[in-house]
Amino acid sequence: MSASAADTPASLAPDCEHWLNKFIDYLRYERGLSDHTIKNYARQLEQIALSLELTSWQQLDQAAVKKAVAIARKQNLGARSTALRLSALRTFCKYLLRHQIIDIDPVEGISAPKAEKPLPKQMSVDDMSALLNESDDEEIVIRDQAMFELMYGCGLRLSELTSLELKHITSDRQLRVTGKGNKQRLLPIGRKAWKALQRWLAIRSHWGAGLDDAVFISRQKRRISNRQVGNRLTEMARRQTLNQRINPHKLRHSFATHVLESSSDLRAVQELLGHANLSTTQVYTHLDFQHLAKVYDTAHPRARKKKD
Repeated sequence: MSASAADTPASLAPDCEHWLNKFIDYLRYERGLSDHTIKNYARQLEQIALSLELTSWQQLDQAAVKKAVAIARKQNLGARSTALRLSALRTFCKYLLRHQIIDIDPVEGISAPKAEKPLPKQMSVDDMSALLNESDDEEIVIRDQAMFELMYGCGLRLSELTSLELKHITSDRQLRVTGKGNKQRLLPIGRKAWKALQRWLAIRSHWGAGLDDAVFISRQKRRISNRQVGNRLTEMARRQTLNQRINPHKLRHSFATHVLESSSDLRAVQELLGHANLSTTQVYTHLDFQHLAKVYDTAHPRARKKKD
């Protein structure tokens, strides 16, 4: 049994467990996916194998896949969760095909149920300014301001923020970020984010961080966790009396929306966000119809109002 065996339950049939473990190793070491993503894949595939009572993945055919979808619906899984399960199976079946475990792709031609895709929520520029323009000399607040200025200023994912190390900051105000799939991108650090970051780095050593190269650490002298970042953002929003729920991902959404509104450069926003596909970035074009309508009214020759 491989080192990944702990990721799968003992109740799986040996053949199913063997190939699921090999797939997990492939996702981890060759694809470089995060542990969170890998666990989601493993969980979905485990549920399929158990619900269909498979003794081998070779038993998968279109009828079995359709049955797995029907079982998911019977279990009251939403369209999004069912689609996630089918997506995991589709990726796994391509892996099995490459290793000649199955002869045909049983998922081909089977569509996932349609799910309404909620638009990402963003903060207004004024609310973002109110959140970040906190004046306080307390060291923990200085650290928090640096974290959230950097997250909003660079459009970082939460995991990208907490995994930052000192070597990722360059002297010419750039940030080297490792995103999904271990893909790296180089991001400019804005003036206010750079100022907040330098202010934090000047006092970081006071926290006894000599043994950890993490940019952001906790009072326990360890790399700050994703949960701690979320809790600190909630606390900052409470202090600034913002009447809305704020989570770290909302800062990334706000970055994307505000840059796109100002530049209308979808490709640049795609690169800044580290999206592999432009379609992922295009969701931001639907966020502010009033803004788009205003651009249209002023730019299109058939829409511009005539001057009196």
